[in-house]
Amino acid sequence: MPQMSPLNWISLFLSFSLIFLLINSYNYYFINYSFNKKITKTSSLIKINWKW
Repeated sequence: MPQMSPLNWISLFLSFSLIFLLINSYNYYFINYSFNKKITKTSSLIKINWKW
């Protein structure tokens, strides 16, 4: 849209960038994932048959 002034483009860019960064930081820092995997012993890894 050529009729928009450059100040509007800059404000749009800054607002969308800020929203993008806020959403990503929220996803990275505030969501805690809990892993329920049990640690396997190395002896059980030796029993795995790797020959197909």
